[in-house]
Amino acid sequence: MVRRLRLISGLVLFTYVLTHLLNLVLGLVSFPALEAGREVFLAVWRWLPMTVLLYASLLVHLLMAFYAIFRRESLVMPVVEGLRYFFGVLIIPLAALHILGTRLVHEIYGVEDSYLFVVTAQWAFDLSVAGQQALLVVVVWTHGCIGLHLWLRLKAWYPKAAPYGLAAAVLLPTLALGGYLTAGREVLRRAQEPGFVFDVMARVGAPSVSEQAEVLALRDGIVIGFFVLLLLILLGRVLWRLWRERLGMVRLTYPGGREVVVRKGQTLLAASQFGRIPHASVCGGRGRCSTCRVRVGRGGAGLPPPGPEERRVLARIGAAPNVRLACQTAAVIDCEVTPLLPAAAGPALARPRPGYLQGDEREIAILFADLRGFTTLSEDRLPYDVVFVLNRYFTAMGTAVEQAGGRIDKFIGDGVMALFGIEEGVAVGSRSALEAARRMAQSLEELNRSLTSDLREPLRIGIGLHSGAVIVGEMGYGRATSLTAIGDAVNTASRLEAMTKQFGAQLIVSAPLAEHAGIDLGAFPRHQLDVRGRSQVLDVHVLMSALELPSAAAAPATTTAAE
Repeated sequence: MVRRLRLISGLVLFTYVLTHLLNLVLGLVSFPALEAGREVFLAVWRWLPMTVLLYASLLVHLLMAFYAIFRRESLVMPVVEGLRYFFGVLIIPLAALHILGTRLVHEIYGVEDSYLFVVTAQWAFDLSVAGQQALLVVVVWTHGCIGLHLWLRLKAWYPKAAPYGLAAAVLLPTLALGGYLTAGREVLRRAQEPGFVFDVMARVGAPSVSEQAEVLALRDGIVIGFFVLLLLILLGRVLWRLWRERLGMVRLTYPGGREVVVRKGQTLLAASQFGRIPHASVCGGRGRCSTCRVRVGRGGAGLPPPGPEERRVLARIGAAPNVRLACQTAAVIDCEVTPLLPAAAGPALARPRPGYLQGDEREIAILFADLRGFTTLSEDRLPYDVVFVLNRYFTAMGTAVEQAGGRIDKFIGDGVMALFGIEEGVAVGSRSALEAARRMAQSLEELNRSLTSDLREPLRIGIGLHSGAVIVGEMGYGRATSLTAIGDAVNTASRLEAMTKQFGAQLIVSAPLAEHAGIDLGAFPRHQLDVRGRSQVLDVHVLMSALELPSAAAAPATTTAAE
């Protein structure tokens, strides 16, 4: 509820600032355009319900920010979040005079707070005030954009929209400040005319000297009160944590033997931060992203059970029973903790993802394909020509695999590994693998025709297909991490592809894959092979060309619930 109140109130305030800046942009056109935009702006925000919503949001957002500071286990935080707090602290002292000098003087002293009055008061009397208002625009807008970024970065669509959002985030305040500067220069120019400033102030009913003093005194009181309250919050944090220390201490053990001793009740994420142990946390410890998840070993049974929000996130990622969200789990007993994601994990790892990416045993179909004699073929050719031909080959083979419903696992030299049926099941995957083999053979013929003038002899491939139980998951390190499969079935498919050389064939299909696919390959030679690494012989079908596959292999795959 606290997070929702903070988010909703922040969105209301951001909308107010957004419309205010759009109004300022009109200053680039003319003063009349600026004032006309102000009439629309005021019609919305000085309507009583919107006024109540605006100032209630301001109060709620401020209180929620204070509460967030008080309840943080540690003031150590990512740089972007630290900047959000820093700019947030600057807003009140910068904005107090602006709010009092417009809305307050309008309501109490009856001043017509037109842009002509505001800009004249800021530019004709004290240019430092104008500079302060320009700084306010930058501070408020940056604070709001950081908050918006921290909220939206977990959305699946955000990475594609982020560049456009960044462009808008830079362009809008730039245009708004341009409009403000243009209006200020116009005021300075007209201020050279005798009596201009006096006429403006008299026309709008500007506050008297004593009234101005009252406004400034009220501004000083608000600023001082804000910082006193902030200091009290920080002091309260210290006193609260000193009192909590009486509850006892717990010891957390991390991989490599590192240990961290913290107060009982502190979250596992806060313990990592306190011990300066790198720990991912994209959402900043709000229990939304799952990137802080840990595997808890010894002592895990003594931890408090997950709450509803934590259970929902853990269920979304298909977490094992001994996996917890570090930001939501209180350390109440000595235990072993292993962070599961790299400390630099980004928002992509925070979005809902299939459970098999964590590691799962599944029965799938595997395809291996390799170019025949390409080493000889590439002799006496320029490196550019070799790369050109290989890229054309990889494009043709990759397209054939994807069109058949498969997933390219990797390109190995001039070979290809592809997986089928990870989500659909082994029956659909086996049919898709056969269809991919047929499409690859067809694409290779088309590629050879297009490269006739570039090749001494046509490209040839060998393809091996097999199905079986494997372990599927994301494996690797850093940018080299990808979805792959390991297991006996993968090794067998690779060895079947290598055996196509012995038979002078283009395709070898294992009998288990043909059975899963429901395809009758009895018309093709059947052999029993001793495959290295297997204790039993494997029945296979040998096809001189994958184009000879029966038409059923190319038919759309459908399965029943029982299948």
